[in-house]
Amino acid sequence: MTKAAEAQKESAFFWIEAWLESQAGINGVSENTLRAYRKDATRFLEFIGKHKGEDPKVGCLSTTGLREVRAWMADERMRGVSPRTLARELSAVKSFFRWVGERFGFDPVAVLNARAPKFQKKLPRPLDEDSAKDVLEFVGKSPETKWIAARDEAVVALLYGSGLRISEALSLTWGDHPLPEAIKIRGKGNKERIVPVLPVTRNAVSRYAELCPFQKEPNTPLFVGARGGPLNQRIVRKAMEQARAGLGLPATATPHALRHSFATHLLKSSGDLRAIQELLGHSSLSTTQAYTAIERTQLLKIYERAHPRASQLRT
Repeated sequence: MTKAAEAQKESAFFWIEAWLESQAGINGVSENTLRAYRKDATRFLEFIGKHKGEDPKVGCLSTTGLREVRAWMADERMRGVSPRTLARELSAVKSFFRWVGERFGFDPVAVLNARAPKFQKKLPRPLDEDSAKDVLEFVGKSPETKWIAARDEAVVALLYGSGLRISEALSLTWGDHPLPEAIKIRGKGNKERIVPVLPVTRNAVSRYAELCPFQKEPNTPLFVGARGGPLNQRIVRKAMEQARAGLGLPATATPHALRHSFATHLLKSSGDLRAIQELLGHSSLSTTQAYTAIERTQLLKIYERAHPRASQLRT
């Protein structure tokens, strides 16, 4: 190995890509998350380099402690980074240090002990059931070209009827059509889940398929734009903006709020939090609790109905 190659490997920056590869391979982290991780780890190392007055080498990471992490966090806050974003950045930095520590044999406990800033989680507000139905009808009756209106209605039906993210709905191909009663979706973190497809949703997709004027090859996107290319997420958001304006809905009525509405309305009718966790593709139940904005009293009622000894424990 040349001296230049050895010097390159001594730089902490060199190991960011190897760490990201491990995250993608072992933990199934999505491309968007990997891009954010790369940016966060790079920004942190740049700060450490300025803080210590030298290019951060792998060896110096073992001596990086809580003081340096706190200084970096203070610098980020001075730059205007929100507590929510800073918490995400710190999570990435901890993950990087944990990986480097395992690889080079040092204990990153000082960095791992850094506390993330507290912030209030903002959740998308669900539409009520009537408003969700109104959105479906409005989008389907849009003055756009008939097949485009049918396309938008089909996408919106998947978001609300099956709880899909926009990216998940747009990942469907013509090979998935006609949609069965349940479909396999690959979501965040490359995790697979099975979601039901209601008859009204299958019918909406079938109407779009009949009207779509473009070629329907099995491996090509099911939902396409006006020129036949893959449908852009911005188009779906624009359709929702038009529905908001036409129906007088609040700005919180976004495509993602339809997924939130799916979970909230399902919880209201069933109370089965575990089933909703599976349908949404959440890795932990706590994520589902926050996502569906369940009040503590509601959770207690579910617990009391489900746990055979709940009444005894309460007394």
